[in-house]
Amino acid sequence: GVSHVLTLALQELSLLCKRDVNGVGMLYDLLRSRWLQALLKIYECLQHYLGKRPAPVTLQARALSREVVELLREAPQSGEIKELRRLLRSPHLKASPALLSAHDTVAQKDFEPTLPPLPDNIPENEEAMRIVCLVKNNQPLGATIKRHEITGDITVARVIHGGLADRSGLLYAGDKLVEVNGVPVEGLEPEQVINIL
Repeated sequence: GVSHVLTLALQELSLLCKRDVNGVGMLYDLLRSRWLQALLKIYECLQHYLGKRPAPVTLQARALSREVVELLREAPQSGEIKELRRLLRSPHLKASPALLSAHDTVAQKDFEPTLPPLPDNIPENEEAMRIVCLVKNNQPLGATIKRHEITGDITVARVIHGGLADRSGLLYAGDKLVEVNGVPVEGLEPEQVINIL
């Protein structure tokens, strides 16, 4: 893996170090550093995990649960069936439709936000529009907005370095905001738009 390649590179560099080629000593020290070795081990572990990533047994756990409940109603009442019915009625699984629905969503990898389709009949003179989706938790957006003096549009005034907007690379100073979280911003004050954000 990567550690083997690094070992080979270190062997080559050790030969060059003896000849005192420019910068080789510094590169040799860098590649021998403990933190780089640790990062490479972490990288190899992650690659190994990604290769063995567990897959869901079913993508339709909620439908399967409903089917099991129906089959249990019709089945002869043995001790195992009574136990299974008791488990399915337990408080842990009372919220099973939501739990199983969440399972199915993750299993189907259907957790990305869906964006509305772009219209087919965009006029040639229409300016380009980007649909940006930023998922923010409790962190600030990392951008300021203002009302354009001439047009009255709400625009991005500044993108703060290192903030969510900057890290995403999706918002730029001067971008016009048309809609935020499905709410049109035309005619709103910047303070009102901030509350929507």
